[in-house]
Amino acid sequence: MPTLARPLPAVALLTAVLLAATATFPPLGAAQFKFRGQTLTVPDGFEIELVAPPTVVPRPISASFDEQGRLYVTDSAGMSDKADKQLAAKPHRVLRLESTKGDGRFDRTTVFADRMMFPEGCLYYEGSVYVAAPPQIWKLTDTDGDGVADKREVWFDGKTLTGCANDLHGPYLGPDGWFYWCKGAFAQQTYERPGQQPFVTRASHIFRARPDGTGIEPVLTGGMDNPVGFTYTADGERFLSCTFFQNPAGGKRDGLIHAIYGGVYGKDHDVLRDHPRTGDLMPVMTHMSAAAPCGLTTYRSRGLGLDFYDNLFACYFNLHKVVRHILVPDGATFKTKDLDFVTSDSHDFHPTDVLEDADGSLLIVDTGGWYKICCPTSQLAKPDVLGGIYRVRRTGMTAPADPRGLGLSLGRLKSADLIALLADERLVVQKQALNEIRKRGVSTVVSLRETVASPAAPASTRVQSIWALARINSPEARAAVRSALADTNTTIRHAATHAVSLWRDLAAYESLEKMVSGADASLARVAAEALGRLGDKRAVPVLLAAFGRLPESPVSATGSPTDSAARVLQHSLLYALIELADREQLLAHARTSTNPQIKRGALIALDQITDSGLKPEDVVPHLASTAPAMKQTAAWIISHRPDWGADVAGYFRERLGAKTLSPAEQSELPGQLAPLAKHAAIQDLLAATLRDAQATRDTRLLAMRTMAAAALKDTPAPWLTELARLLGNADETLARSAVATLRTVSNPKQPGAEVVAALAAAGRNAALPADIRLDALATLPAGAGEIDAALFDFLRANLAGTQTLTIRSAAATTLAKAKLTADQQLELAAALQTIGPLELPKLLPAFERAPTEALGRKLLASLKGSTGWRGLRTDLLKPLLAKYPPPVQTLGDELLKLLNADAAKEAAHLTDLLGQLKDGDIRRGMAVFNSAKSACATCHAIGYLGGRLGPDLTRIGGARNERDLLEAIVYPSASFVRSYEPFVVLTKGGEEFSGVLRKDAPEEVILATGPETEQRIARKDIAELRPGSVSIMPQGLDQVLTRQELADLLAFLKAAK
Repeated sequence: MPTLARPLPAVALLTAVLLAATATFPPLGAAQFKFRGQTLTVPDGFEIELVAPPTVVPRPISASFDEQGRLYVTDSAGMSDKADKQLAAKPHRVLRLESTKGDGRFDRTTVFADRMMFPEGCLYYEGSVYVAAPPQIWKLTDTDGDGVADKREVWFDGKTLTGCANDLHGPYLGPDGWFYWCKGAFAQQTYERPGQQPFVTRASHIFRARPDGTGIEPVLTGGMDNPVGFTYTADGERFLSCTFFQNPAGGKRDGLIHAIYGGVYGKDHDVLRDHPRTGDLMPVMTHMSAAAPCGLTTYRSRGLGLDFYDNLFACYFNLHKVVRHILVPDGATFKTKDLDFVTSDSHDFHPTDVLEDADGSLLIVDTGGWYKICCPTSQLAKPDVLGGIYRVRRTGMTAPADPRGLGLSLGRLKSADLIALLADERLVVQKQALNEIRKRGVSTVVSLRETVASPAAPASTRVQSIWALARINSPEARAAVRSALADTNTTIRHAATHAVSLWRDLAAYESLEKMVSGADASLARVAAEALGRLGDKRAVPVLLAAFGRLPESPVSATGSPTDSAARVLQHSLLYALIELADREQLLAHARTSTNPQIKRGALIALDQITDSGLKPEDVVPHLASTAPAMKQTAAWIISHRPDWGADVAGYFRERLGAKTLSPAEQSELPGQLAPLAKHAAIQDLLAATLRDAQATRDTRLLAMRTMAAAALKDTPAPWLTELARLLGNADETLARSAVATLRTVSNPKQPGAEVVAALAAAGRNAALPADIRLDALATLPAGAGEIDAALFDFLRANLAGTQTLTIRSAAATTLAKAKLTADQQLELAAALQTIGPLELPKLLPAFERAPTEALGRKLLASLKGSTGWRGLRTDLLKPLLAKYPPPVQTLGDELLKLLNADAAKEAAHLTDLLGQLKDGDIRRGMAVFNSAKSACATCHAIGYLGGRLGPDLTRIGGARNERDLLEAIVYPSASFVRSYEPFVVLTKGGEEFSGVLRKDAPEEVILATGPETEQRIARKDIAELRPGSVSIMPQGLDQVLTRQELADLLAFLKAAK
């Protein structure tokens, strides 16, 4: 029996909040079920049972039913090697499961196909099972009825196989009867298309083709690493789940997207080049964190409740759960309301597929713990931790009689009776009727058309009739679908428009023309898609007019709307124009239209059409537009046309030559110029601007900001020359900016003598402010030139505690890398007695060169008496002292003991403890790492999950030995990983804060003080900022964990490589 979680009493609320960072609680009112050492949680009013235990299917991945209710399941052999080894071994298989008692519990297994490459999809269709097993999609058929596939055919060959084997997923059957599948990875594939140029791509895609393999075409393009799950709604809207929709940041990575035709989605990198874009990358619908999404389905019956119809269910592999996504219409697209549906407290529960059964229940496929191919978040490959298949249903739910319609003789029914079954409450019966209609073909069209047109027929039946017509290749079927374009029911019109678009039905043009201008944004989007696919050039002014009527909205740097709904509709209108590729009409509108929106739409389409005739003079004037969308669009177009550099240089020369620039121009011009900086004409323009003594200060500052923003791999020599000249400028603002720019741009490893001389001269120029001099010296390469006495005195004076932190830091950085004489080293060593704790560690490299005994003794004497010696750390001082003669090292031991007074006791304790930690178990250690008791995962990540307060531990076992790891666990303050050192801030108001320094900027300091907390302190309020000596990781974990738990944790960390 399930146990019901009760609402927390009010007095327990504070406790719940405090524990939330380290514990996982079921949703309030949820039902919990125990299975094989784990707790599965489902919503209240639902129940879950194991219907295929490991004895039936050990490591299931994907599944698909046949008409009789037999379940075909791809099953892993537990092999987690890279793809090439798996291809050679082919250890996996496809199983056929049966419930011999008819109770929904599978108890018979037949090996349908063995010797399979890693399977990444499963679809039963028309007597065959289709399985993506990279680099191919296989068609497996049992021709003699013995339950074993005796005929194997390659249905599709991608001809590429990358190390992670994410080249293929699928196939999936669409509502239109076409097969859809996903290409992942970034290996180049070529798709032959009769009558067209081959489609060559490295990007990720959704592709589709007819079941016979003809008509292949891309539906969507992306830079995501691994597009996986595909599904659709009743009216034909498509959805995709994928990994790495964006680079990991802010808790975001994977995504669930509304898969818009022709869309180019994230993440942004070079595989997307040469694919037409309509502006920004298309928006995500739902961020999924580092979920590693797998199976995705749409719920189509009513068994779980009316409000579940057309909901999406997605498997979150890394997060050990299945999530219900309720679609909420949002203009031309959707948002989602997201609810956990099945969750597990076990890190070995990895859902990989979810599918609806004939009775309306949902099957959840758990593959177990074997998978770790390119998945560091899995932490360990555990092939012996097996999976299973679970069934979720509403409590008390009853299945309809004969849920699969096995008692029906569909082949004997009249067409009208067959079509009537499209209204059957049994989902499988609907599907079988749909397939029988497809087989009968044109003979069913009249009845289907009557059903579509009948107001008395249920809307769901009429929609299904449209999809049946979409599967029939005949003019009569096309005409029947066209008749639905004028229907009063939006869902029916939506499905009909998708069907018309698929078939590129030219006769539907007039209806689509009206629809694209209508008020329904979602219908207008689908109509635009269809108009682009039809190829009728009459649509160009219609599409532009629709684009011109769109309301203004906030835009991004590319001119694209920042609102997802507006972005999606604009995309479909623009992509249709790109597909139509009518250069003459578009050029005419771009040059003569009085509607700025129409002009903008034409420019975007022309920009993306090959050899469109678009010229710089068509775009450049709009850089001065007062309309943000037009101005940003013009800048975006120019930004990816570096070949226009010579043509646009004149415009920018004129702008930079203006006597005054508005604040907006000063902000925008660097962004417009920087992408063009690869062109010699723009490089020369920027250099000339710095050289021009008549140019205003603001203009020259703007030119330097542009140089910094350009981020060129090799900085042009004229830039370095002019920046070097400005270092001696009497205008301190220009000189300061020149130094900052030289520090930002990419300098050669050995800067030219001219630059080095200018930096050195600026550093020695006593007329310049100290900050400029110090920045110039800090920019010099290490060991560049001698430090004369005057300069040495200047640097040493700026180490004084009365100077600002920025000044002290720059002086310390310069001295640390300078080529000091032996006398200067001794003098600096003596000065260390008055150096503060923040600068003292930075100065230590100055004593690495020529480590004599005299210098070592002086250094140690000063350090012992230094006011800032507490800023030293043993892990910094030990390597330095190791360079000195033995007598110095012996003396240094005393200082090291002072720095770590308890070092001997700690070392003895570690030695004793290490001797007790035997027989550590990696898997138990994984559980300890992820437990609330240790809270390791709260602050540390392995793979893409875990906290970010402490260092990433994904490969820590390859970098640290057992003693180092144990020291870090038991005595976290003994040493610190670079960039994770603790700092202490004392404010002028007397407050003290400690944490990891996340930001050290002129205006503020940010400390990470906990897993989810930060402290921002204004620089003006800081009295002292110094290195801390106590880690924010609590000490004494060896007192919290048992010796066995500690041994297990150590084994797990050592295995993380």
